[in-house]
Amino acid sequence: MKPSELSIVPVGAGNTFIAAMQQGTIDAGMTTEPTISRLLKTGEAKILVDLRRPEHVEKVLGGLYPSSCLYMRTAWVDSHKAQVQGLVNALVGALRYIHAHSAEEIASRVPAHYHAGDRSTYVRALAESRVIFTPDGRMPASGPPTVLKVMSAIDRNVQGKSIDLSRTYSTEFVAAARHELPIAVAAQR
Repeated sequence: MKPSELSIVPVGAGNTFIAAMQQGTIDAGMTTEPTISRLLKTGEAKILVDLRRPEHVEKVLGGLYPSSCLYMRTAWVDSHKAQVQGLVNALVGALRYIHAHSAEEIASRVPAHYHAGDRSTYVRALAESRVIFTPDGRMPASGPPTVLKVMSAIDRNVQGKSIDLSRTYSTEFVAAARHELPIAVAAQR
């Protein structure tokens, strides 16, 4: 298909994504776990392209595609460094927690509505998808070039532009992240 032959419709994730599939609001979609596992379990959808594991993403796109990131405008980052550092500390702490604990332990700490009425499917999906998160929050080397390649194929604002990828992300805050506080706070809840 050509991009001009499809319509992009925001439907969210979880129950709203599933409802959009059931009601025919969308014919195909891209979503995350545990929504994927829920649709597969009921047979209401099938996977056309599986991007749930790093090796699959590399095979399909030619490199990793970072998407679970903190996105902020540079001007805001530059004028709110303490807040940005706090957010990054929390994110890095969460990533470390994810890699240091089992899916069962993580599931026991999140609100029950995350399980969407099926805790076992949630735990299985979480166990399988933990590998997509870096343990330290650092940008993978293949990430920015892969994103540029994909965006160049679908976004006219990017097509044909010369983009200095080193200016599109920063590792400054991840390098300075305090790891011990967020993990201790998360473990106490």
